[in-house]
Amino acid sequence: MKKILILWALMMPITWAHAKEQRLPDFTTLVKKTSAAVVNIVARDNADEQSRPLNQQEEQLYRFFGLPDQPQNRDRVSGGSGFIISADGYILTNRHVIQGADKVTVTLKDRRELDAEIIGEDEASDVAVLKVDAKDLPILAVGSADDLEIGEWVMAIGSPLSFEHSVTKGIISAKGRTMGNQQYVPYVQSDVPINRGNSGGPLINMQGEVVGINTLIISNTGGYMGISFSIPIEVAMNVADQLKAHQTVKRGMLGVGIENVNQEMADYLGMDKPRGALVNNVYKKSSADKAGIKVGDVIIEFNGKSINTHNALPPAVGMTMPETTVAVKVFREGQVKLLEASLDALEPNQVALNDTDDKTYGKGLGFTVAAMTDAIKERTGESEGVVVKTIDEATVRRADLRVGDVIKKVGKVAVKNLKGFKTAVAELEEDEPLVLLVKQGAVNRFIVIER
Repeated sequence: MKKILILWALMMPITWAHAKEQRLPDFTTLVKKTSAAVVNIVARDNADEQSRPLNQQEEQLYRFFGLPDQPQNRDRVSGGSGFIISADGYILTNRHVIQGADKVTVTLKDRRELDAEIIGEDEASDVAVLKVDAKDLPILAVGSADDLEIGEWVMAIGSPLSFEHSVTKGIISAKGRTMGNQQYVPYVQSDVPINRGNSGGPLINMQGEVVGINTLIISNTGGYMGISFSIPIEVAMNVADQLKAHQTVKRGMLGVGIENVNQEMADYLGMDKPRGALVNNVYKKSSADKAGIKVGDVIIEFNGKSINTHNALPPAVGMTMPETTVAVKVFREGQVKLLEASLDALEPNQVALNDTDDKTYGKGLGFTVAAMTDAIKERTGESEGVVVKTIDEATVRRADLRVGDVIKKVGKVAVKNLKGFKTAVAELEEDEPLVLLVKQGAVNRFIVIER
């Protein structure tokens, strides 16, 4: 018996090591299966054209993926990656890789160099579609970013720092990330190393399917620091199909302003936990307005898709075509209501409103408010409500109420003027939290102040 135990103990490290080795993925077969469909892209911008300053989004993207500034009297050259999605030569990449280019050259894995036509580009998603004149090209199978699991192995192929067909690997770190003002892209986050030149290349799952377009990184230095972001392939293909058919992209619009539901708001609204997109504005005559969506509703499902955070709503709406009738589930006054909305086309919408009074009020609240003046009405675009004049207590500052904010509602009561604000506050219980709908800068948001 003793000999058996000793033998088992000696074998255990070997068995454990073997099991551990078996669990590690083998990328060699995956690379052979997919690499031929990945291309290197060089974009040239004729220097004769007048240069212009970069906008904020372009600065961030070029910082991470563009080449250093070129002398103004020479052609500007930028590089990136892409991948073939059809045997007759359609290629997906990032818009910022080819933006402003007069000539785009694509290099295939077999070293062939082909001139590419820009079929279309979409700023909102940073997706572009190219076309080369070729047949029987290798393609990447399209997978699903929605089906990705956190911790799942993935691989990238691209041309980082001009080293063509470099392969890197890592795991999925998170899904549904938002970056800057690109609210229609729920980015996939991974720790796959990508650098300048990887932009536009594919993120590939272990089945050899493309699940995203590698787009940007977060970095203090401009180099990879462990955080990479990819456009989900569902978003990219939706855009690509529209660009191929119409050279433009249409997106649905619901017509609401939204914010996240925090624990305080969930408690106030009677929700079991924080979830959904809290509606803080409904644009007049919009799809939402016609559907009966109200300020204070929490959108928890859109067109059959659960909305867990407010960031999940814009991509779901944006990927739905205008004039589509969708089901919208909202949480309202302790109940779930099912509404129907026929989506508008995405375009700027504005609201206008009306008021008076020139005294201040608020002693004991931790802040004071004043009536709207003509100057404040012009600055904010609001004509009803009261403006925050001073903030006197730390609890109010921590709630993020700011001087200059316009208070539009107290709880569920609309505030037209100073008298209305006084009445609404007076009707609250002494220890009831102050739930305010305010216009802060260009957006509406809810603020909860504990008393």
